[in-house]
Amino acid sequence: MRILREILKSGKRLFFDGAMGTMLQSRGLPPGAGPELFCLENPEILKQIHREYARAGADFLTTNTFGGNRLKLPAGTNVVEVNKRLTSLAREVADEEFSRSGRKLVVAGNIGPTGHFLKPLGDLSFEELVDVFREQTRGLIEGGADCLMIQTQIDISEARAAIFAARTLCQDMGMSLQDSIPIGVTMTFEGNRSLTGSTPEVFVATMCNMGVDFLGTNCSAGPKEIYNVATSVIANSTVPVIIQPNAGLPELVDGKTVFNLTPEEFADLTKEFGVLGAEILGGCCGTTPAHIAALYNAAKEIPLIPRQKVEGRISLTSRTNLVQVGLDLPFVCVGERINPTGKKQLTAELQAGEFTQAIKYAEEQIQADSKVLDVNVGAPQVDETHLLPSLVQRLSSQFNTPLCIDSSNISAIEAALKLYPASPLINSISAEEGKLERLGPLCRDLGAPFIFLPLKGRKLPETAKERINILEDFLKNAEKLGIPKELIIVDALVLAVSSKPEAAKSCLEFVRYCSQTLKLPTLMGLSNISFGLPARELINSSFLTLAAGAGSSACIANPSSSRIREVIAGTDLLLHKDPQAERFIERYSAWTAENNTLNLGNDNLKSPKVGPQNIFEAVVKGDKEATLRFLEEELKSGIEPYVLVNQKLIPAITEVGRKYEKKEYFLPQLLRSAEAMQAGFAKVKPLLEKESAHQARPRIVIATVEGDIHDIGKNIVQLMLSNHGFDVIDLGKDVKAKTIVERAKEENAAIIGLSALMTTTMVRMQETIDLLQKEALSIKVMIGGAVVTEHFAKSIGADGYSTDAVDAVRLAQKLLNIKN
Repeated sequence: MRILREILKSGKRLFFDGAMGTMLQSRGLPPGAGPELFCLENPEILKQIHREYARAGADFLTTNTFGGNRLKLPAGTNVVEVNKRLTSLAREVADEEFSRSGRKLVVAGNIGPTGHFLKPLGDLSFEELVDVFREQTRGLIEGGADCLMIQTQIDISEARAAIFAARTLCQDMGMSLQDSIPIGVTMTFEGNRSLTGSTPEVFVATMCNMGVDFLGTNCSAGPKEIYNVATSVIANSTVPVIIQPNAGLPELVDGKTVFNLTPEEFADLTKEFGVLGAEILGGCCGTTPAHIAALYNAAKEIPLIPRQKVEGRISLTSRTNLVQVGLDLPFVCVGERINPTGKKQLTAELQAGEFTQAIKYAEEQIQADSKVLDVNVGAPQVDETHLLPSLVQRLSSQFNTPLCIDSSNISAIEAALKLYPASPLINSISAEEGKLERLGPLCRDLGAPFIFLPLKGRKLPETAKERINILEDFLKNAEKLGIPKELIIVDALVLAVSSKPEAAKSCLEFVRYCSQTLKLPTLMGLSNISFGLPARELINSSFLTLAAGAGSSACIANPSSSRIREVIAGTDLLLHKDPQAERFIERYSAWTAENNTLNLGNDNLKSPKVGPQNIFEAVVKGDKEATLRFLEEELKSGIEPYVLVNQKLIPAITEVGRKYEKKEYFLPQLLRSAEAMQAGFAKVKPLLEKESAHQARPRIVIATVEGDIHDIGKNIVQLMLSNHGFDVIDLGKDVKAKTIVERAKEENAAIIGLSALMTTTMVRMQETIDLLQKEALSIKVMIGGAVVTEHFAKSIGADGYSTDAVDAVRLAQKLLNIKN
């Protein structure tokens, strides 16, 4: 399995193969048939396709296992054997080509998305999804895969699960880190975001934290359309990059899906990614051996650009946001308020399993410009292993700010880390015996940067020298475990000057050593320095100024302190971390000498309102509990149910749709708000029916077409249509056209909604339209899906095409002349 790592270091441009689905379709794959099972029955067809790609110049042969997991294969299928056999066919061709030409080819075991989301967006737990991927990966490894290609991902949390599954499986199979299977990951983007809202920068940072061997983007569109995403991936990655565009955009010609770029056009456009720095080039939907051959000839002589790693940085991510902490970057304040120490109300709520105060503290700190939120639930009578993951999941689904998971309970940290969708900060790992050995590999395998606390034994290391010795021993042990420095930020271990007069000087000396000699960023618990003294905020801010000047990168503090914010703004400016003083001028342009420290122009925080204040805000913020609480209050006050629905709930979900379209909201926020709306409507629905004759709601039948088992997009559309007053009958996935039309007639449906994700199944949409025309039915048809375009919709005679769930609601209203 070391062959890939050897090839990646060879200094040679590498080429992946191209599409498999459209190639199989041209060789007899029946519409709607599963490509994995078809190839098991027709192995020579698959081997010939692999052979053609190899002779076109491809260095990688991708196994035909994109949908080879138990959630996509027919029930009862031996998943391990299917993957093992299909991988062995690619292995046979690779070995043949080596015997024939002496070229070493890499067999890439292909893992596609499952079509399911992790909780709370979906129905699967992290452990369940890891088990699904472990089963598939075992078959790929046993079949002879040289690496994994985790491909066409739409959510980084699923990509994390696939990577973690592979890593832990290799460990269980007795492989060393050096001999574990190499991993590549690609994500597909619409515009500049994945389906769940991740930017290319968030994806790259999270995957680099997880230590993948290469990463990139594929599918969704042609080289022109993915140019901006690809350039961002190339610019931000510290590992080799792969770019695999489609052969343009799909069109329907004579009942078949075709892509509009010729091999020469595709090669001419795609080679530019090599010029920009992508080490690996290949193709996705619609590309053929001819496309790969043309690309190989056009790009093989383009020189590689060496990648440069920037030392002294860690990257923290939420699903949609990236925060970097580092020596050369602006100072970061980690908000400390979600911690029950000294907070009676928060402690009482956590003991009761409630999060109202914790959510309030989160909102306040974010409004105070905290870039990261520390989350600690350690209090008497609190089961951290249950409560910490629950709060982390709630915060990460409601806010974009990355989290710092803070606990001395390793089991609680592990549970929370598995639920977190990206790369949080872990607080902390000390040099205590067994702490690194248990928690370090978990952070390594799940890509979580962590705070190292230089403590060992019972004696506090008071001097800088003592801390340095502990740190250097720790770094040696971390290296043995394969933990990179890019995951480590050092706690400067601030002690109280009231009891340790040299504490500040020792701490600053340690900070300078970390930043200047070891090139490691440091962080500190700021308030410790002033413990036991008056005017603590004055001492804290003074020490923060000295620490920033010594090279410290972050502190854990209360971001609502105006003094702390002043120091951060001023030191960033003076240390040239605020170019052209842009941030400082924006915040303090109204400052005057007469103003006291609690009233500083644009920096003044006037007790901001936090939490939803009414039904409208509750739905927009996706707060289901608040939505139900406000509804109950409004109903008791005598407001009519129809008024609540038409003047409160519907306008709120419409505002959510607007935010989604403007890229202010993404799929997680959309789903949270839709569920809040759904809960609210369920509460008032019986009252509406009791109060007057129930008005018929426009009825829509929706389905994923025959042969296609992807239904994420359809399910979201169903939820949004239901929330906007439509009665939706969801027929599920892999539904025949005849079944769709018959059910639409039975239900007296006004609209049929069709979904397809694959180019091989999108053509089945026309069958439904043909049946409707044959029976002279006036039912409207709207279509959508990742591969569907407006041109395609017109070509098959559909009445409309929607780009996403929000657009689907607008289209349905337009088709039925419903005024919003």
